[in-house]
Amino acid sequence: MSKYLIIGGHGKVALLASELLVHNGHAVASLIRNPDHRTGVEGTGATPLLLDIEQASEEDLTRAMEGMDGVVWSAGAGGGNPARTRAVDYEAAVRSMAAAKAAGVSRYVMVSYLNSSLDHGVPEDNSFYHYAQAKAEADEHLRGTGLDYTILGPGALTLEEPTNSITVREIGYEGPSDTSRANVARMIVEVLASPNAIGKTIGFTDGETPIEGLFS
Repeated sequence: MSKYLIIGGHGKVALLASELLVHNGHAVASLIRNPDHRTGVEGTGATPLLLDIEQASEEDLTRAMEGMDGVVWSAGAGGGNPARTRAVDYEAAVRSMAAAKAAGVSRYVMVSYLNSSLDHGVPEDNSFYHYAQAKAEADEHLRGTGLDYTILGPGALTLEEPTNSITVREIGYEGPSDTSRANVARMIVEVLASPNAIGKTIGFTDGETPIEGLFS
């Protein structure tokens, strides 16, 4: 059994991943900022921890991570507010990476998005720019932390049932990108169990390659 902390614990992907991890015999703690979300998290078998990552200090996050075997970042500001997007998707993410190192937690999984790159090419006057920039900078920062990271880059998220199969996509992919949240959750579970996924950035969509055993 391992112990995992999921940041952004009430998101749809996080809830699905929590349920799978608990089913597999692991212990999961999920950070949430809204106390009304406790019940939803508890329904997956995870333990809710109340902490607003936008306001939380590195020390707050370090305390939450103590004793964990891995951290999953599945949080996001949701777009719409450039300042909050920067505060959550970059600044809080970077604090969480420093906290993981301080807590001695080397395994860190980042849920990013397909084609995240410093060369994203999104114009500054595009509403997506601030998110693209924050995520790209957070991903790049993670690569330099020395943590045992995996960056997951799913395509356009859907609520479809899991197919349990994906297709790995390279940066610059421009084809159909539907990716079920349930498949993203299964990818989180798979990479946490796979030492061969460490140090990899994996862009993917729903596809034909079975998730189970993908890194064996």
